[in-house]
Amino acid sequence: MKHKLAVIGYGGMGSWHCQNVATKIPEIQVKGIWDIRPEARDKARDDGLYVYSSLEELLEDDEVDLVTVAVPNNFHKELSIACLRAGKNVVCEKPVTMNAGELEEIIAVSRETGRLFSVHQNRRWDKDYRIVRKILEEGKLGSPYFIESRVQGSRGAMYGWRGYKVNGGGMVLDWGVHLLDQIMDMIPSPVVSVDAHLQRVFSGEVDDNIKLFVRFENGVSAVLEMSTNCFVNLPRWHVSCTKGTAVVQDWSCAGKTVQLREDAGEMAWDDDIVYTEAGPTRTMAPRPAYTTKEEALPEVTTDWSDYYKNIVDVIDNGAELIVQPEQCLRVMKVIDLIFESDRQSHGLACRI
Repeated sequence: MKHKLAVIGYGGMGSWHCQNVATKIPEIQVKGIWDIRPEARDKARDDGLYVYSSLEELLEDDEVDLVTVAVPNNFHKELSIACLRAGKNVVCEKPVTMNAGELEEIIAVSRETGRLFSVHQNRRWDKDYRIVRKILEEGKLGSPYFIESRVQGSRGAMYGWRGYKVNGGGMVLDWGVHLLDQIMDMIPSPVVSVDAHLQRVFSGEVDDNIKLFVRFENGVSAVLEMSTNCFVNLPRWHVSCTKGTAVVQDWSCAGKTVQLREDAGEMAWDDDIVYTEAGPTRTMAPRPAYTTKEEALPEVTTDWSDYYKNIVDVIDNGAELIVQPEQCLRVMKVIDLIFESDRQSHGLACRI
């Protein structure tokens, strides 16, 4: 028997969910949508979808057992709780809520009702992220200690409702939640400090160019940068490990690893000063070429639709949920501290 999905919100992401599920997840049938905007309802009808006359009609539809919430962030909590109490399993778009306290309320209702609740952190399936994760899991570069993760654009201010504080707009809640989720999913250690430099260059009331600094208990430090006004991009990933370095240049996943050769032996230090373009130095002199080797990035296969396949497997077979609400709660607690760090203009210690 197919699961029947209804989607609340038929904007860019809501329509993407409908199309992606309809074309890639045969176990789920998209039954209909609800949106408060007449133009969105008209578009859904033009796309051949049933349009509910009200939220109440959707909640009372016993055929629907799964609802995806894809509306501005400030409505996520109330709609998710309403759907859970109506007996629906719920997928909520990110950021799941405006703060950690709201998510704790949803988790409590999910446990009370016994219904599945998950967050659409789809960028755990991004190819660039999976490549970096595989590099660290293989361990050929040794242990990581500095990880830089960036997304950079040049169009200026935040777009649409994402430019308004009341809606939960701004770069921390737009892309920051993705990069934090990726790094916290990849590094199996508590976060022990955060610092945030949140700039409001073009968007006025919300952050649009940001740097986040996260330190983990195991010694890994991460710099997460997101900008809307960058015209010369830095690498998507730059990963420093004890035995080498990995670089992923962009979403096309161009890049490489450079690692120490195991057969190179001990590198000798010359007594003489080395002269570079920057003048005399020993510390920053280039490493002899014979001590390293360059390799292509590892191959990975990944697909965003695996998120919904996991949802089906959890409901039908009791599989383990990949994106767990408790994981998202850790991220939201870090985000709460990020905003507080920015307010106080200094880093904050924690253990999350």
